[in-house]
Amino acid sequence: MRLAELKRREFVFLVGFAAALPFAARAQQPTTMPRVGVLSPGHNQGDPQYNSVKAFLRGLHELGYIEGQNITVQQEYAEWKADRLRELAAKLVDAKVDVIVAVSTPAARAAKEATNTIPILAIAMADPVADGLVASLARPGGNVTGTTFLGPELVAKRLQLLREVVPGLSRVAALWHPRAYSERTMAGVVNEIEVAARTLGLQLQLVPAASADDFAGAFAAMSKGGAQGLLVFPSPMLFAEYRRIAGLAAESRLPAMGAAREFADLGGLMSYGVNLPDLSRRTAMHLGKILQGAKPADLPVEQPTGFELVINLKTARELGLTISRDFLLVADDVIE
Repeated sequence: MRLAELKRREFVFLVGFAAALPFAARAQQPTTMPRVGVLSPGHNQGDPQYNSVKAFLRGLHELGYIEGQNITVQQEYAEWKADRLRELAAKLVDAKVDVIVAVSTPAARAAKEATNTIPILAIAMADPVADGLVASLARPGGNVTGTTFLGPELVAKRLQLLREVVPGLSRVAALWHPRAYSERTMAGVVNEIEVAARTLGLQLQLVPAASADDFAGAFAAMSKGGAQGLLVFPSPMLFAEYRRIAGLAAESRLPAMGAAREFADLGGLMSYGVNLPDLSRRTAMHLGKILQGAKPADLPVEQPTGFELVINLKTARELGLTISRDFLLVADDVIE
């Protein structure tokens, strides 16, 4: 064989071998997918909190992230046990997930206690500044960002709307979960409703409930106090118990206002607040940015731009209430 032919074959072999090296290296190294941990204080089914998780996952899908194909999602549910929530946050940190998606403020606080390095994306925080989760909404400054539903700011508006619907309303009970958020946030919510009640000339009865076990005693206290209407404070625990609260309000003949449309959907008289599934779905956009390299410290916390008023006319009729046409016209949704 001629020397020129040998050199040509040697050249072809070397070029082919060099081209194959990167491919061989890639074949030996498994493709890494982003690992996302979802941390929820509630249950993995039959719980309004789970609807937020489903909406968030839909948002991911809309962005092109398909579980098992180009992203891994590890879901953890604490079943409303505070100690369990902290344990699961630590579990996700140990699993070395790339991002922790925390559903609600309690989950975000548990995650932040577990890590100050892994990005935390929180869905529907109440007051992230007062709760110590971020330095400011515009510049979070740490490893937490996400969305807020403006917990304290809407309490006064809900009280005003309830007064417009219930003729002669003078005594209002407020069901609240004292440890739903930080002391500073809860103090802000209480101050808002106390100021609003004085402004509207209403007598206010604050009725605490640390868990669903306290509901029977709470409604007995409302009855004894002569309550003519009920305002349900923002709280992940109370949110999860909307069906039961709406049922107890109906038994007590109390027109009741909730913080999210799920309350009216489940039999409450009315609700006013952000659409939580929509807020959860939009939160997925933050995750897309974080997975592309953005830092939570630089991603502003998103605030809702609109709120929805939902009225359950069936419940109104059962309570003997007539909702004016003008009021119905301003409602975003009317449940017949």
